[in-house]
Amino acid sequence: MRSGTIQNIPMSSTVRDRPLDPRQALLEAYATNERINQYMLENLDDAAWHAEPPGGKGRTIAAIVAHMHNVRHMWLVAAKAKSLPDKLDRGTVTRREAMEALSKSAESCREVLAEALAHPEGRVRGFRPEVVGLFAYLLSHDAHHRGQVCALARQLGHALPKAATFGMWEWGSRWKECGFGA
Repeated sequence: MRSGTIQNIPMSSTVRDRPLDPRQALLEAYATNERINQYMLENLDDAAWHAEPPGGKGRTIAAIVAHMHNVRHMWLVAAKAKSLPDKLDRGTVTRREAMEALSKSAESCREVLAEALAHPEGRVRGFRPEVVGLFAYLLSHDAHHRGQVCALARQLGHALPKAATFGMWEWGSRWKECGFGA
């Protein structure tokens, strides 16, 4: 499994040779979402990381990525997660530190999601309505900020390479990089 991906999810064989397991499919989708975060950061120009936004207002890319992790941290605290990674300082975090922290917070979120998916009512401490709502929240929050990162990098003159921009949408490829579908 590649660095920066969520661990401990049993690998499926192929998509078509088994009945759909919604629990497994949701956990794989969450892992793939995190792989896309890592893929974006792997392809980001170093010069964009702490560059001031145009006009000097708004968050740097470092601050946006730290926020992504720190929001996960907030929900993990609310859910009383067993594993709680440290928060990030948006002003000093390096890209490598942020990637490692995102990986850790994604793994902790995966544990919370897996536990809630096994609960008959799908409950998640501190979140309403239930686990599918949290799943949707986590994915949409990450996607929103990925869009901000890509837009800001472009505005700063450090757009992601075209192949990486399209590669973020290659869900099946990123899914396979997580070790699924082997």
